[in-house]
Amino acid sequence: MSGLRVRRAEPADFPAVARLTVAAYEADGQLKDESGYAPVLADVSGRAETGEVLVAVDDVTGQVLGAVTFVLPGTPYAELAGPGEAEFRMLAVDPAAQGRGAGAALASTCVARATELGCTAVVICVRAGMAASAHRLYERLGFVRYPEKDWTPLPGIDLRGLRLDLTAAG
Repeated sequence: MSGLRVRRAEPADFPAVARLTVAAYEADGQLKDESGYAPVLADVSGRAETGEVLVAVDDVTGQVLGAVTFVLPGTPYAELAGPGEAEFRMLAVDPAAQGRGAGAALASTCVARATELGCTAVVICVRAGMAASAHRLYERLGFVRYPEKDWTPLPGIDLRGLRLDLTAAG
């Protein structure tokens, strides 16, 4: 992970975050047959108003390599988080920057932020059939399948719940 750092997104980062998030979802095939989700992904300022948009940036160039939105229950972008839980959404890495550790750094930062806030767990959802590399990342961080959080926001879009218990020792 050397050569990159994670920080809160600034308004100047929003256009890059919007571009790379849509590009990453398109590259993953997650926007096929969907017209409504790309504008949601691109609305970085909307996400920043009610959650924390974090970016992974290249230390040398300052280029935004990836982004994620960290949210707490009861906020507009929280889909799964219940009392005491945090959630992160829209984790995306610029397709040209994949393999540099940006995704792992962003996910780890969200887990650290949840711990810092005293949350008992972090919950996320992943699309059924999502890239194996994403599943491996979440498994390495300790996330486990949590079928109670599975849901289908639109016909044909099946989301699988994952949960990381922050109260377990070690």
